[in-house]
Amino acid sequence: MKIYVNSNTFRSGDGTEKFPYKFINEAAQVALPGDEVLVLPGTYRENVNPVYSGTEDKKISYRSVEPLKATITGAEVINHWEKYQGDVWVTQINNSVFGKYNPYKTYVAGDWYFGPVNKHTGAVYMNDIQFYETTSLDDCIEGKEYARSWDRNNSIYKWYTKQNEEKNETIIYANFHEKNPNEESIDINVRREVFWPKETGINYITVSGFNLNKAATTWAPPAAYQDGLIGPHWSKGWIIEDCDISYSRCAGISLGKYKDPDNDHYFTYKHIKSPTQMERDAVCRGQYHGWLKETIGHHIVRRCDIHNCEQDGIVGRQGGVFSLIEDNHVHHINNMQELAGAEIAGIKIHAAIDVIIRRNRFDHNTMGLWCDWEAQGTRITQNIFDHNYAPDGTAPRLDGAMASQDIWVEVSHGPTTIDNNLLLSKSSLKIPTQGLAVVNNLILGAFTFIGTGTDCPGGGEPQPRYTPYHIPHRTEVAGFMTILHGDDRFYNNIFIQKWPAINPNPEDNEEVGTAVFNDYPTYEEWYEPFKYLEGEIAKEKDMESLKENHFAHLPIWASGNVYFNNAKAWEKESNNLINNKDKIEFELIDTNKQLSIKTNLYDFIDDFRDNVITTNDLGTAFEPEQRFEMPNGDDINFNEDYFGNLRGVSTIPGPFTSYKVTTNKLW
Repeated sequence: MKIYVNSNTFRSGDGTEKFPYKFINEAAQVALPGDEVLVLPGTYRENVNPVYSGTEDKKISYRSVEPLKATITGAEVINHWEKYQGDVWVTQINNSVFGKYNPYKTYVAGDWYFGPVNKHTGAVYMNDIQFYETTSLDDCIEGKEYARSWDRNNSIYKWYTKQNEEKNETIIYANFHEKNPNEESIDINVRREVFWPKETGINYITVSGFNLNKAATTWAPPAAYQDGLIGPHWSKGWIIEDCDISYSRCAGISLGKYKDPDNDHYFTYKHIKSPTQMERDAVCRGQYHGWLKETIGHHIVRRCDIHNCEQDGIVGRQGGVFSLIEDNHVHHINNMQELAGAEIAGIKIHAAIDVIIRRNRFDHNTMGLWCDWEAQGTRITQNIFDHNYAPDGTAPRLDGAMASQDIWVEVSHGPTTIDNNLLLSKSSLKIPTQGLAVVNNLILGAFTFIGTGTDCPGGGEPQPRYTPYHIPHRTEVAGFMTILHGDDRFYNNIFIQKWPAINPNPEDNEEVGTAVFNDYPTYEEWYEPFKYLEGEIAKEKDMESLKENHFAHLPIWASGNVYFNNAKAWEKESNNLINNKDKIEFELIDTNKQLSIKTNLYDFIDDFRDNVITTNDLGTAFEPEQRFEMPNGDDINFNEDYFGNLRGVSTIPGPFTSYKVTTNKLW
């Protein structure tokens, strides 16, 4: 059945084409499996709360009849401003507008939030420019530039809020500079979410072609309730496609965690267990709450423009398993630099079990992609990462803010496959982890956190951070182990030292290439202490004698890589090309109409070629003993390049089959 919605109708009808509903949420209360909700152009100021599940064969679909012409927003227009002082105006809002959740009483705070707790989940916008919150009226009046912002020109626009308890009012002051707010488009966050089922287990929903914006979402760490502007809320089989998603105070899309009353911001409010331990609890408690392949995940997020959110474009803890994230543009995330903590990235996903992230662009984010814990069966392929670092002249970040890099894979046991990507930022891979296969990438930045960053954070004696690994292609936990480091493979990559290498320490390393693994063993060196037991039954004394080896670094494999501009190779790699004589130029050209590259790189690769890598070449990730394979168990044959062109029987290094294809539009 087709159900029609039109915000411009005189009054709400029965959902027929002749008498449409006025609000999408009216349709969401009655839509059943196989129904299609058709939304006409207009602005819908509501939170859509679907109450019925679709089925795998009969999804419930919500579609904007004209792509991006139907806007669902968590904001309300404020058009009654009074002059206060200078360029500052003031408005009073009765708190009944907000219901049970007032964003101007609710602070951004929680586990793994490291910034000052002085920013509300509310926000003020003028013509879709988000204002910066101040902690005093004087600062609002002053309206000076915020030097940490990545958009300093707009950082002069400020707002400040306080409560009038006697009148039950929220008072908002805002500095509009030369603008008169009563002549501009001004709105404020009111609703916590925009398209979000209140109950869990609302399966097989498709949301297509909407502009979704301006939600007063809360901080979304891994062991707490993770709300987003839009999301499936612990269910299965959602498709979010062809949408423009922006201006969430915290997360844009959440594929993440339900609310567990016994483990929700536990450290923040109870303090007596570490947040790391509560993450382990969340993994195990998730099984009790239905975290199984049959019931959770399998979502698709595709062709969306996700931008200007201040925590994440996409966040997910456990709820995003077995999902596909493809062809999205994720950009300008956390550019205001008002928030700081360990959960900020273009995409921040925990437990990316059998998740495929492909053909996306990540740019101008404080961090591109962060796969934290349980990146097992994860494949990151055919993406472009660029400008994921602060603009020149930006002031140092807030204490507690994370470093910038294209990809961070943290304390996972693999297998994690990173292939055919362009990693063009100053720091390419932060990898305090193990079980990686890095194949056919073009890498301009350094590897950081090699052999470090895996102990539990905090003072006192270092405590190894034990993290889970899983039954292959399942969510059930197979075991817990600390990170030994290594177990990484680097094949057929291009390394170019684009920026000067000044800092060589492992956490902030700036030297491009695989030489950061020089003190890691080959497989033969690693296996040598165990060889004497081949074919024998181990004796008790063997356990003690091999203890040191059981906790030593795991081996590294490398072949077919090329190194330019003094990028440095792992000293045990034998088959490679090193050229420090010729100067390689590489520029990303962005005309706003298309993205392309300009380089002389392919003048100097010559005829250097290597075999096309396959799953059989990569072996198994050590701890889970799982192959680098597709979610259905099929082999990966890395014979497709960034564009999907076939490589043939051998290949040049990097993400392209030839120089000719590099002249194509990248995005």
